[in-house]
This record gives sequence, C-alpha cells and structure tokens, in this order.
Amino acid sequence: MIYQIRAERWPVAGVFRISRRSATETDVVVVEVQDGGFTGRGECGPNVRYGESAASVTSQLEGLREAVEAGIRREVMQARLPHGAARNALDCALWDLDAKRSGTPAWRLAGRSRPGPLVTAFTLSIDTPENLLAAAGAVADRPLLKIKLAGDEHDLARIRAVNAAAPQARLIVDANEALTIGALQHLAPLFAGLRVDLIEQPLPAGKDDALRGYSCPVPLCADESLHTRGSLDDIAGKYQAVNIKLDKAGGLTEALATAAAARERGLKLMVGCMLGTSLAMAPAMLVAQDASWVDLDGPLLLAKDRENGIRYDRGVMQPADTALWG
Repeated sequence: MIYQIRAERWPVAGVFRISRRSATETDVVVVEVQDGGFTGRGECGPNVRYGESAASVTSQLEGLREAVEAGIRREVMQARLPHGAARNALDCALWDLDAKRSGTPAWRLAGRSRPGPLVTAFTLSIDTPENLLAAAGAVADRPLLKIKLAGDEHDLARIRAVNAAAPQARLIVDANEALTIGALQHLAPLFAGLRVDLIEQPLPAGKDDALRGYSCPVPLCADESLHTRGSLDDIAGKYQAVNIKLDKAGGLTEALATAAAARERGLKLMVGCMLGTSLAMAPAMLVAQDASWVDLDGPLLLAKDRENGIRYDRGVMQPADTALWG
C-alpha cells in the first residue's frame, strides 16, 4: 500500500477564542492510504492541550510507515498507537479504505443505521457581551448555540446576551476548565433559567472531584476529563454526559466503543470536534446519530472547507458524500 501524510493549515473565519487560547488558523494532518485504485483518507486536529502538534502527530504516523505499507489492520494499529489525533487520522483512513475497497458504506461496516441529518450546535467564541449580542442575533435561526466561557465576571452577561438575541435557541455553555466549584454553584441555577441545556467541563480535568455528589440543576458534560473507555471509571458520579471526540478517542473505532460503554453506564452522549474540515466531521457523524447533543460545526468556523464538504443549513448538517469519506 502507498502511505501519505500531509500537514495542512486552514484559516479560521475571524478569530476563534476559548479560555486557553485564540486562533486565526488551525493545523490539521491528513493521512491517505492507497491500495490499488482505492484511496482512504482521514483527518485529525492536533491539540496543544494534549501536547500535540502537526509535527508530533506526523512523527507518530511516520513511525508506522513500514507497518501501514505492509497492510496493517485497524485492530493491530489500535495497539501500536496511543489514543489521540495521530491514531484518529490513520484509523479513519483505514475505515474509508475498507469502505471503498469493499463497495460497502462505512456505516454498514460499523453495524450502524444509515446516517441521517443532524442538528449541530454553532459555536460562539469568547467575546464581550455586547459583541455576543450581535453575533447571536446573526445566527438566531439556529436551534442550538454553544457559548464559550472565560471564567471571568462577564460569563453570566454573555449567556444573558445570547439568550436575549436568540430566544428560541437551546444553549450549551463550554467552560473549557475555566470555572471553580464556587463559580459553578453560583452560575448553574441562573443558567438553568436561560435555556442552558448542558454545561461542558466546568472544572479542570484531574481537579474535578468537587463535582462528586454535587447536584447541578443543569447536566454536566465531561470533555477534557473523557478520552476513551478507560476514562469512564474516573468520571463516575461527577458528570451526567460525555463529549466524545474522535481526536481524543483515537479514531472511529474507539469512539464507537466509548459511546457504547457510556450508554451502558446511563450517561448521555455529546459528539464534538476540534477545528477541522468536513473530512474530520464525516466519521464523527456515525457516532453522533444517537447523541443527545451534536457539536460538529468545525467547517462552519473556517474561512473555507474541502471539496465535497458536508452541507450545512441553519444548524442542520446533511450526511457526508461518499466522495468525501466512507
């Protein structure tokens, strides 16, 4: 097989701000695996929060070149690479290759139902309440909005501004580990009255034991605290939902298994993404079909998308074309 690894840089539409950083562009790594006349592709978004970069991910993937060119199976590859962005790109490329070689769509290979349209959140990054009032007004026709929190004194005003500008939209707030338990206890009851459906990762991962036994009026969702099935024991009693991202799980294979294990424990599912193109969203859509919340708006936050990209219309995303993936 022919194995290609390519780092790409994509411009963000404006500036994307979360509690940890701001970005005007994002790096992705694309893997292509060719066998005869068939090519499988996968994309990952390296995340500095987990010590990843385009260079480190490329190095990890290069380390498997000989095995991939010899025809490595997905099951073997899972053991050769740790969970994370590198394994995600290669895992999704191998799924895509298997689908194209067999003439069987990836959803069927995964034992899933045919994917249908999904309502996805649209993310509003950190800004002043005044700017968020205008930004939310421009997307008020979308049914689900996600607002990034800064962990400062303006967070409540931010949510009130979005609530006022988009009175029909359901809201997700994402703290990205920026809150304290005291701030959460103060804000959560107020958020509950502002149509907030979910609060993502209020406290830092590894320092969230204060959530154990806390009865929050809004469901809490583990993001940075949840990577794979191996994280589920640690989050027990702290969260009511988990945000599964293929870049954290290390690909579609582990994401599907993590989703099944989380459901068995009675946890609700959210499926999210890093900044990336439609190539990264397409496999995530298979996991997201039965999720309570979907946050696969990565391409909408970029200045442009790939050819054959997923179609989005006022918060509804259509299933990916097999020319893109799967």
